[in-house]
Parts: sequence; C-alpha cells; structure tokens
Amino acid sequence: VQLEESGGGLVQAGDSLRLSCAASGATNVLYHWSWFRQVPGKEREQVADIRLHDDSTWYDSAVEARFTISGDGRRMLYLRMSNLRPEDTAKYYCGGDEGGQQWEYWGEGGQVTVVS
Repeated sequence: VQLEESGGGLVQAGDSLRLSCAASGATNVLYHWSWFRQVPGKEREQVADIRLHDDSTWYDSAVEARFTISGDGRRMLYLRMSNLRPEDTAKYYCGGDEGGQQWEYWGEGGQVTVVS
C-alpha cells in the first residue's frame, strides 16, 4: 500500500484547510486509516482515525469539533480542518494499519503552517 498526502500549506489562524491522502496498491488489507501530526522535537501524535469496516471515527481532544476525517472508499482519505490555530502547525501524515496498531503504511507527510 502506498500513501501520498496533498493539500498542506500556509494559512491564517481561523482559516480552513483540507488534506487529502491517496492510497494505491492492496488497500483491502487496511483496517484503520488515521491522520497523525508531528512537530520537530516531539513524537508523532494521532489526531483522527477512521475504521474502514464501519466508518466509525475517533478524534484527539485537541482537534475534536474542528477537524473531520472522512474517506472515499479505500482510495482517498481526507482531513477537513476548520478554525485552525497556530498550535496546529505540524507536518501531517496519513497512516494505514492492518488491524494490529502497527501502522505499516505511511505517506511522506505534508506541512501545515498556521500563522496568527
């Protein structure tokens, strides 16, 4: 499975942005898709997750009510981010998991920078 993110950029606080992740290959093995983010010097953190068999979602409390994760089958994953804050600045990655929380598949990441 190959994952490729797009849609990052530089925005003002309060703006919205949508990230996309295109998947190719044997996507039938995926159980979870998630968005993670990482800032220099800190560990990568999971911010949103979707389970592909029932489309149930989970959000980190820091982004709940502002971010929305959605998928279009097993080929596209999105993260709609609203009311962005400077603390949302990070490199955002999509990750794919086969069900064992091993996160076997990663994209290269895309930078999101929010300025006040």
